[in-house]
Amino acid sequence: MTDALKVAVLTYSTKPRGGVVHSLSLAEALAAQGVDVHLFGLGPADGEFFRPTTVPFTLFPAPETAESLEDKVFASVDAMALGLKGLDAGFDILHSQDCISARAATRVRDDGLSTPVVRTVHHVDDFTTRALIDCQRQAILQPDHILVVSTRWQEIMLEEYGRRADIVRNGVDPGRFPAITDDRRSALRESVSAGDRRVLLSIGGIEPRKGSNELFEALGILKERGLRPVLVMLGGHSFQDYAAYRDAALARLPELGLELGVDIVQVGTVDDVTLGEWYRAADALAFPSVKEGFGLVALEGQAADLPVVASSIPVFAEFLTDGENALLPEVGNPIAIADALERVLTDSDLRARLVAGGREVVPRFGWDASARRHIEIYREVLAGRAQS
Repeated sequence: MTDALKVAVLTYSTKPRGGVVHSLSLAEALAAQGVDVHLFGLGPADGEFFRPTTVPFTLFPAPETAESLEDKVFASVDAMALGLKGLDAGFDILHSQDCISARAATRVRDDGLSTPVVRTVHHVDDFTTRALIDCQRQAILQPDHILVVSTRWQEIMLEEYGRRADIVRNGVDPGRFPAITDDRRSALRESVSAGDRRVLLSIGGIEPRKGSNELFEALGILKERGLRPVLVMLGGHSFQDYAAYRDAALARLPELGLELGVDIVQVGTVDDVTLGEWYRAADALAFPSVKEGFGLVALEGQAADLPVVASSIPVFAEFLTDGENALLPEVGNPIAIADALERVLTDSDLRARLVAGGREVVPRFGWDASARRHIEIYREVLAGRAQS
């Protein structure tokens, strides 16, 4: 029975980043299992998440200005902690999805709320200042229980932080990616002036973790080979400021023989319906990340029947098989990435095989199973607390 279980799911934003996407989907799946769940995030008090949700939510005012990333992080922790202090003691579990909400939740726990804090570590950010590195470390060490979404990150938690973690993998909802009409597909492609060129889709901003530099180099190689796909980039919202990396990457386009707005089109953040339509309108997903906690975007591509070109990082190998349901070129190798993209763009049999393989992967990652496993872990945490 789950009717007595009351869970607060905490996330640092309302924007369509991976951890926020996970938070909404998990909260909805928990509610479907009978859990009394409430979402908490940072954003305008009268604001909304990037897509509608049936789960009740509360947004605490986010800091409006900050002189540095360090200031922004600590101000966000303070803002969420202040909001959480107003909670009654009715929640059984505070489940944080990120560094900021984890620090806030453990603070209010230690200040007397006493509710156990579960933290899902999706990945660890590459912070450069000692204060932020320490903050992130404490956000892993202080929660009562740690979850991760892949075996590789379970290993990292133990090796680098001395923490044992349970694996509860991401889920995907194929209903977010319904088939679209030929007219809608044509309209989206025409909006980026694709013409008869192939369209590669990239989800996320221009940032180091996504391998953007290497992807741009691969596009330049493809152009030298006589192929001229259009790279359509969706999203880009990030808590961190990657302006220097982004500006440097875009400044290299002329030397790579590429033109912004022609070979690479930045569409930016779109609503969830349009995101699903773009998955269906593209010819392949280009996702050559150098670091991921899981790689939900690859699973979303498969759910939309889109051939996936990712990379050889270990987390992808946990659910993708090179040549069967995705292509996994050597991470950080622009030539290997270009070779894989060329194959998927020019070989219709390969594309069909990857799509068929993806259809076999997706059913293994349902949110209902994820929610059931979360509930089991919540109850284990509560039982352990009662015995201590």
